[in-house]
Amino acid sequence: MADKRHMCLLGRIILCALLTGISGAEVTQVFFSSAEDVRLSCNNALSGCTSTTWNYNRPSGTVELIALGIKKTDTERHERLSLGSDCSLNIKKVTKEDRGEYTCRQYVNKTHYGADARVFLHVLHVSSSSSQSEIRSGRSLTLFCQLYYDDLVSCDILVHSEGLDLIWVNQAGVNLQTDSRFQISFSSEQCNISLTTTLLNEDHNREWRCQLKHRDQLKTSATYTVKYPTPSETNPPSPVTSSKSASAPTQAASADSTLIPVSSSNSEKKSSQTTAASTEQEKQTPQTPETTATQRVIVSIVEIAVFAAPTVILLQIICARRAGRKNSSPK
Repeated sequence: MADKRHMCLLGRIILCALLTGISGAEVTQVFFSSAEDVRLSCNNALSGCTSTTWNYNRPSGTVELIALGIKKTDTERHERLSLGSDCSLNIKKVTKEDRGEYTCRQYVNKTHYGADARVFLHVLHVSSSSSQSEIRSGRSLTLFCQLYYDDLVSCDILVHSEGLDLIWVNQAGVNLQTDSRFQISFSSEQCNISLTTTLLNEDHNREWRCQLKHRDQLKTSATYTVKYPTPSETNPPSPVTSSKSASAPTQAASADSTLIPVSSSNSEKKSSQTTAASTEQEKQTPQTPETTATQRVIVSIVEIAVFAAPTVILLQIICARRAGRKNSSPK
């Protein structure tokens, strides 16, 4: 018990040293959930921001993000960073890798001016043990809600000395710890609170929210929405097949075999009737390329015969008259 008290006391000393600083810098703690847009205030900024420099402090070293009001473009995440009109540092779609200590420092005539403004950024992130395709009724689901913080501070210090608390609540804000359906456990080593449950049919589109409280005041929250896959996502689509219409060649053949009348004689009427009968027969009989060609030949022969018949008769009459004249002439 005494060892635990000593650890808490030591934690308070370390935390105070980090949050106060030797130079008496002003310290701010901010809490955001992942994917939010973040604004880190620079409370010691001078007008114009041309004297403002923002640094990101990690155990591996210090990275200069803003130098005398100008954004550095050689940093890994410079596209998500911008300097506000009030000299604040803006971070778009914050990630858990953005956690840590940020320092706003002023320089006048290339000389460090005044006390630094230090901001500790904490990021809350929710993840799932299952992929989206595995989430469905009847299966077990485990959600992890983890607070990412500065590497120099332990979760025990934040929980016991600063009064941070992580809880899971439903859409109505009721603590799920009181519901026997959920198994909730907290790990102080990773500052992670997990929720495990077996999904029900009515859980589709249901929201569970992880809340971060600092001394009983809500600082931020991250929401997880249960989404069951749609049938199109679980079943492969049926293959789409296409077939050509069997009537298409028949229609083309019928169109090609249509004849244009030349005269209004009785022969034309017979030809038209023959053609119409042929066309009607083509519509009723399934056509093949060979059958179609044969029918065209037959139709052509019939047409020639019909149109040639009057000419042959006329020639026979002329020949008969000439023969009659020869017989009646005197010898």
